[in-house]
Amino acid sequence: MTEGADDNGGCGGGCGRFATLADKLKAHIKQHGPIGIDHYMAACLTDPEFGYYVNRDPLGAEGDFITAPEISQIFGELIGLWCVVVWQQMGQPKRLRLIELGPGRGTLMRDALRAAAVAANFLSAVEVVLVEASPVLQDRQAQTLSAVEQPVSWVASLADLPKISSAISGEVGLIVIANEFFDALPIRQYVRHDGHWRERLVDLLEDGRLGVRLSRDAIHPMELPSYAAHPADEGTVIETCPAALETLTMLDHLAGDQLFALLMIDYGPFKSAPGESLQAVRRHQYADIFAAPGDVDLTAHVDFETLALHARKLGLAHFGPITQGHFLLALGLQQRLRQLMAGLEEAQAEAVAKAAARLVDPAQMGGLFKVLCLTKNIAAPPPPFDIITTPNQVP
Repeated sequence: MTEGADDNGGCGGGCGRFATLADKLKAHIKQHGPIGIDHYMAACLTDPEFGYYVNRDPLGAEGDFITAPEISQIFGELIGLWCVVVWQQMGQPKRLRLIELGPGRGTLMRDALRAAAVAANFLSAVEVVLVEASPVLQDRQAQTLSAVEQPVSWVASLADLPKISSAISGEVGLIVIANEFFDALPIRQYVRHDGHWRERLVDLLEDGRLGVRLSRDAIHPMELPSYAAHPADEGTVIETCPAALETLTMLDHLAGDQLFALLMIDYGPFKSAPGESLQAVRRHQYADIFAAPGDVDLTAHVDFETLALHARKLGLAHFGPITQGHFLLALGLQQRLRQLMAGLEEAQAEAVAKAAARLVDPAQMGGLFKVLCLTKNIAAPPPPFDIITTPNQVP
């Protein structure tokens, strides 16, 4: 890693036509200078021509990764029942906008609506909106939800959602589900170097490959999280995610004076702390972040504490984070598992039990993934936060 890079933006317009995203990024850097990790990450995931999420279905055994809704139907079912209870806590408004951010193949929403059929009035109130930028995944979601009777619509980004809500009058409930959405939002990285914080940028190395170097100018600690003011060893890395804070602000604006709840499920530590977490995944294996831009998934840990504190500044109530294992078990995973296993042959029952265990095992997704809930204008804590408290919750 070398010093001396200029600070410039990402690959915007004027990049021309290129064979690969790497070529496109290199041309931009040659013309405009290095780009931030956040710009690189955004280009890799959502570039209109080469973005990872734009041109493929990355989920499943044949893809690059698998998410909880694809592992066990119980996951989506419990979230569906959770939505019913929250709607009841809202006073059962006659209109409910159920929004999912990054809905994958639509599996979570399909399972959630099936389970929510226990409350017919809930289904009568629901309008489903899926926030999905990928045309490929939109088509897959439409197939998955083809039998759903509730109205389903798509928007490419959160910025399109206020246009929808402007036509709604009267009291409306708004529930937003975000499962493994925030981990794909672009991050920035800062490195402690020679007693100063410097931003890590993506540049062309001497051999022509994409790589990282540090910004020429030091970053003032006031521009970084509060823990950056503490003494730090040489090489310490801090990650921030301005896009995550912007997302919460947009959702709060969208909710306005209406009843609002956000359920966020993602992976990361309970508390904010230095550390490097940006990683690339391909074919269920870790990969080089720079080897094949646009052809690998890029994710980073979610900073739950920072999100909770930002929510507090917005005036939102926050609950958690708690582990996914605690969340699902408290909602009745074991009871639902027994129902599913009843009458199955031994091999089938074992497969169903193994899948459910993966969701709650502290050594697997049950401990790695956390659940944070934000609400507005709802008096009661949502389940299971009305009965679960842990020392890891943000005070």
